[in-house]
Amino acid sequence: MAVRLWLGTWLTLSIGIIVFAWVAEGGDLFYVLFMAPLLCSAVSLPALVILLFAMPPVCDAKLTPPVKLLLVLLLLLTISALYGFAIWVVIDSMLSWSMMVSTFFPVTGILFGCNVVSGCFNYKKLRVYVCAPGDEITYGIINNSSFILKKQNNIQMENDQISQQTATTSQSNRVLIKAAITGLLILIMLIPTVFITNMVKEREELQKQVVEEVSNKWSKAQTITGPYIVVPYNETFITKDKKVIVTRKNIVLLPEELQVNGKLFPEERKRSIYTVLLYKSNLQANGNFAVKVPTNLKIEDLVFNEAKLCIGVSDFKGIEEKVTVTYNGIAYDLTPGLPTEEIDKTGLSTGILFTASDFNRKLPFNLNLKIKGSEQLSFVPLSGNSTFSISSAWPNPSFDGSTLPSERQVTQAGFSAKWSFNKANLPFNTFLKDFKINKESYSFGVSMVQPADQYAKTMRSVKYAILFIGLTFSFFFIVELMQQKPVHPVQYVLVGLALVIFYTLLLSLSEFVLFDNAYLIAASATILLITLYAKGHFASWKIAGLFALVLGMLYGFIFVLIRLEDTALLVGSIGLFVVLAMVMYASRRVNWYNPIFGKVGVETA
Repeated sequence: MAVRLWLGTWLTLSIGIIVFAWVAEGGDLFYVLFMAPLLCSAVSLPALVILLFAMPPVCDAKLTPPVKLLLVLLLLLTISALYGFAIWVVIDSMLSWSMMVSTFFPVTGILFGCNVVSGCFNYKKLRVYVCAPGDEITYGIINNSSFILKKQNNIQMENDQISQQTATTSQSNRVLIKAAITGLLILIMLIPTVFITNMVKEREELQKQVVEEVSNKWSKAQTITGPYIVVPYNETFITKDKKVIVTRKNIVLLPEELQVNGKLFPEERKRSIYTVLLYKSNLQANGNFAVKVPTNLKIEDLVFNEAKLCIGVSDFKGIEEKVTVTYNGIAYDLTPGLPTEEIDKTGLSTGILFTASDFNRKLPFNLNLKIKGSEQLSFVPLSGNSTFSISSAWPNPSFDGSTLPSERQVTQAGFSAKWSFNKANLPFNTFLKDFKINKESYSFGVSMVQPADQYAKTMRSVKYAILFIGLTFSFFFIVELMQQKPVHPVQYVLVGLALVIFYTLLLSLSEFVLFDNAYLIAASATILLITLYAKGHFASWKIAGLFALVLGMLYGFIFVLIRLEDTALLVGSIGLFVVLAMVMYASRRVNWYNPIFGKVGVETA
């Protein structure tokens, strides 16, 4: 029997892989036809070993055939879950919940589905296998007519003696089977949540594409560097052959003092159903250069007539007006292009009047830069001493980069922030020679964050799907026992689909209204639907009201967890403990072997 079940599962899975490869058209079909059966047989050998050892004890157990069939079903589910867990561990060493949802449950469901198909094909043989002598007629397992005639008299006599015991056992078996089916349905209903998760990621990716498309046409996030002066110099050295070689290099002179004051003006642009956050800015920079004469460089080697003042700008499309810098009392117009890429790859520069007498002197400068960008504005503090002050009417800033502001104020009317740097906390001085700067290590700035990220919150709510489905199904099961009104598995599936559709409602509504409002609408619709369905089945407004109360508390609890950040684990653990305590209290009077209730909940004879 173990071999029959294994062969049926192997054949079903192999055919499924071949059909999937044929539909997907993702590889060589003939190669798949050869490799799929071979791979499935090799991987499934441990399952065959488990079945060979586990099936005989199930057959020999002193249980009724329906219970034995249920044990076989649970055995197949356990083997499928072990394979799902093994694949989950191989793929994700951190054992994260998101990978569990996208790996463990689908693999377990697919393998168990193949096992069920195999069990259906071998159903008659399986019923005969688990049947003990004398049970063939009782449980409708018929092999041949002569055997039936021979056993009829004995079975009739035995039935008279054990009829009452059989009825009690049958009732207990039905409850056990129904509980197992309910648990199985909970696992099956988690499979659609994988598709919901993929849908959320797909919509989030689409939003990012829209934001990137608009940003490319407007201007991307901006990073401003400078100003700084680049002066070429000639370096001479003599080879072993006494040849004189002259190479051209650059020195970089940084400001001694730098003050930057800026204002951000946020702009929201609509594209389809998405909102893209953009900004315009007005930056005022002033300070002075006061560079000492370098001791490791000859002044006569400097090429003063090629000196340039530079500013790094990451995206030229954001420059709104002509940029003019006043250096040492002379106004210069900046143009695209940099003499060196040691600091920036893109930026503006201009030739300036710079001589040897300018060393050890204060050379003042100031400039005004009007620039636009998307979401983020960053700076690189290339100066001996510098301060950066930024303000905006946007109430939701995110201060990021290598340094947080030393002073900041955030209100509903906007924000202001100030960063301060000095020579003691920067690993370079105002004279740089043969030095390349990694801007990412020193950059800082501010991002204008959207007030609500509906996709992240929807994804967090999907992670609690097992709590929604498990508690709702468990509550249905307990009420079903207490009211003595059986709920069909199809009805459980319908309720589970209502719980799953809640997430699609939440996702779609949150793209048009605030997430909190979308959650309220989707949760209210789901609670109302399930409440009316419970009223129609149990024919009691009291029971329906109880369902509405329990679901309302559950959705409210999950909403609180979604809103929390640091204390979500603590509150969630306490809440789950309370829920478990309530379930245990509600089911304390259930006689699981013979669930028949008296008037006060005590079992009756």
